[in-house]
Amino acid sequence: MKQVKCECGHVNPHGTVLCESCGRVLVEEEKKKKLVDMRYEGSARRSQTYNKTIIDKIWNFFSSVKVGVTLIIITLAASAIGTIFPQEMYIPTTEPASVYYESQYGVAGKLYYLLGFHNLYSSWWYLLLIASIGISLVICSLDRVVPLYRALKNQKVSRHEGFLKRQRLFGTSQVEELDSSYELVKEKLKKNRYNIREENGNILAEKGRFSRWGPYINHIGLIIFLAGGMLRFVPGMYVDELLWVREGETAVIPETDGEYYLENHQFILEVYDKDKDNEAFNNAIENSGMVAKNFQSDVTLYKKSAETVAGEEPILDKVQDYELRVNEPLKFENFALYQQSYKLDELNKMSFALTNKENNEEFGDLTIDLYNPQDEYDLGDGYKVEVMSYFPDFEFDENSEPVTKSRIPNNPAFIFKMITPDKPDGEVSFVAIKQTIEPFGDNEFKMAFKGVETKNVTALTVRKDLTLGVLAVGGFIFMVGVVQGAYWNHRRIWIRRVDGEVWVAGHTNKNWHGLKREISTIFDGTGINEPKDQSDESDKSIESNSKEE
Repeated sequence: MKQVKCECGHVNPHGTVLCESCGRVLVEEEKKKKLVDMRYEGSARRSQTYNKTIIDKIWNFFSSVKVGVTLIIITLAASAIGTIFPQEMYIPTTEPASVYYESQYGVAGKLYYLLGFHNLYSSWWYLLLIASIGISLVICSLDRVVPLYRALKNQKVSRHEGFLKRQRLFGTSQVEELDSSYELVKEKLKKNRYNIREENGNILAEKGRFSRWGPYINHIGLIIFLAGGMLRFVPGMYVDELLWVREGETAVIPETDGEYYLENHQFILEVYDKDKDNEAFNNAIENSGMVAKNFQSDVTLYKKSAETVAGEEPILDKVQDYELRVNEPLKFENFALYQQSYKLDELNKMSFALTNKENNEEFGDLTIDLYNPQDEYDLGDGYKVEVMSYFPDFEFDENSEPVTKSRIPNNPAFIFKMITPDKPDGEVSFVAIKQTIEPFGDNEFKMAFKGVETKNVTALTVRKDLTLGVLAVGGFIFMVGVVQGAYWNHRRIWIRRVDGEVWVAGHTNKNWHGLKREISTIFDGTGINEPKDQSDESDKSIESNSKEE
């Protein structure tokens, strides 16, 4: 692209509206306007200059503020839709997500699953939206901040007469004692914390330029914040898992590569007493029957020993004992364990007796571990029981066949083969809670229920978040940009001697009322007239030009 050389000698990039150095209008269409457009100092923006190659088109697309706002609206709308039904991590594990959403929410649930809203925040298209917002922020910033910086850096003190005339605040004066007036004006400008530059008897007073970079500081903060959010999907950077541990059980902690284990010694539940505790809980107790005062897990954290041999049972070294309560997590390395929920009296073991149905004579007892049942139980003297099938969470399917909904023993059922000296081939019996079926006719023996053993189960959230520092830095930088752009503004006052007159022009990127008030104070009593606001006249001029066109 050809460069544009101004009469002042400064070479401007193609597409520049106002000379970066002297402010002369370089585009004929702009000369017809009463006021110059100072939004980006009339500098050349790539998105408004080049539109030939595919790179230009991509750049122009993402540099549009409308595109950026549209991407944000689409992302917010998708995030809102993602809250209509629970995310996959919060649904029961008893059935796959493809079945659960349709069975629970019908056609809407099926569509919700097919479109990927069930696992929204890690879906490829949601991450693509986040990445697109980041790209838009980067391109929007570069498209504006680079030419703006160049224009502000190259501006001269002596600006072109046409540039001064087209400023919103502009005025001329006849001054008798010009030197003394100048000195008085400079003194007042310094009191108002203006940086003063002089050239050939002309003055440029400027302050608050740093506020122009506020929006771009915002963009940097947002980009860092978005990057921190996307880092959560990098393995090892973010963990949010649920760990169920039964009393007496030692379980490996998820996402620790099998290095850390947790033993649950005891789960404790304390509730408010209507008669002894604060009366404020009485209504809640009457409505729900129970209000938890404290629930905690007494646990021990172990670390796998370096002496452990692969393939053998791990050797665990004790790290610490801890009482896990709500809002009192157990922290180690970059992990934290939070007490989240619990389940009381979960079935753990069931006891049966092999019994003669006619005289109720018992030939031996057996206790079945519902989480690790044996295939065969030898009762001695030729009596034994084989577990042919086990259904921890039993139900009949649509074909009236026994199936299990999950591996949790919420409703255990068994198919037993009872072998006795008189029945060496065995008798088969289907046994569930309050239900016994003998598929091959009446049996001589039965499995008589003797008792059940329960355990409390605690639910712990395993959390690790290495992105918090990145998010905090991004948020802090964003707030710096907000303060920088909101509480300061860029103000400039040009004073130039032209043919025995003093020309004064003023500009600010916002808060014109504050600038006019400040200028009035500065020029009061100096003999130089304060500039007038030409915005009303400009509106009339623009309206007239639009009618002519």
